[in-house]
Amino acid sequence: MSCTFYRSNRCLSTFSTIRSLLGSFLQSKDKQLSKVDLQDTTTRKPKKKVAVMVGFNGSKYYGMQFQDNVVSIERTLFEAFCKIDAISKQNSLHPSKVQFHRAARTDKGVHAACNVVSLKIIPDPCFIEKANSVLPSDIRLWGYVETTKGFNAKNQCDSRIYEYLLPTYALREKQTNIVLKEQPGAPTDIMVRMGDNHGDERYVTMTDPSILSNYRVSQERLDKFSEAMFMFKGTHDFHNYTLSKVIGKRDTRRHIRNIEVSKPKMIQGREWISVKLHGNSFILHQIRKMISMAILCVHVDAPLSLIEESFGPQRWSIPKAPALGLLLEQPVFEYYNQKVIKEGIRDPIDIERYRSAIDQFKQDHIYSFIIHQEHQRNV
Repeated sequence: MSCTFYRSNRCLSTFSTIRSLLGSFLQSKDKQLSKVDLQDTTTRKPKKKVAVMVGFNGSKYYGMQFQDNVVSIERTLFEAFCKIDAISKQNSLHPSKVQFHRAARTDKGVHAACNVVSLKIIPDPCFIEKANSVLPSDIRLWGYVETTKGFNAKNQCDSRIYEYLLPTYALREKQTNIVLKEQPGAPTDIMVRMGDNHGDERYVTMTDPSILSNYRVSQERLDKFSEAMFMFKGTHDFHNYTLSKVIGKRDTRRHIRNIEVSKPKMIQGREWISVKLHGNSFILHQIRKMISMAILCVHVDAPLSLIEESFGPQRWSIPKAPALGLLLEQPVFEYYNQKVIKEGIRDPIDIERYRSAIDQFKQDHIYSFIIHQEHQRNV
């Protein structure tokens, strides 16, 4: 009996000691945490919502948007902003912490003369200079403007303008002696994919470069290409102009405001044309398939009525034009700019203010790259 009582007292004594030590530890920890929280609160810097204008050559990046385990434009921008302390360490864990949004997405390999991203940053009058000093040379910031607190680059963007740079020999008459090979016969052979993304691969002999350099498009063929492109204007169901897996999962109707086809222009010994497309928004691969459809109508002398039929319910497999020639010219913020100017609450997003620098970058880092790659690879 006495032994049992003695052991019970020892257990109670030990338990009391542990509880006392644990209480002291927790009190000490609470004081430390309170001190850390207080320090975090007192050192937290004010942030401002801004719209940042950015241009880039997208050849080395897996598109604009964040993706796991790959290098994208947004990831590169976010890391640069963290590096120059425009984004605090507390908010550097994920872009959602600073409400990071883009006005327009671009696919892998696609360029932008000017895109706009919105986010909250710690204000710094040297923000642009500091960011450009740590960004790679194929990404440049043009400027930024403070926006309203609720501004979202994607939601406040009314429309987007894209450009496709195209060598006119893509419109030449169809060659009848083309042989599709299962294996390349020479290092210069070009791989073509039959159907969408994961179709069978075939190889063709590269066209003699002198034939391409000497080609000049006729007015008749250029007019047919222009007419084909103009048929995309207005509101249509572009379900045949995106990936098949997208159909049924989202609305594929889109409105194209305007399309412009330039006159031919000689650049480095070859003839090129530019196609400008202004639409409210575009679905994945839509522009590249539109360009391809118009080219094919001219290339094989098909009736343009096929384009109207492609908006119907029947499923078609339309190939994509190469990503190489596609670039985002700029997003448009017409309604937002009108609102902030009328109310006098913020400056508008004025892309034209940086037009000279944008056009120079486009010539030096986008157009020159596209033309060089075409000379090398005849894409």
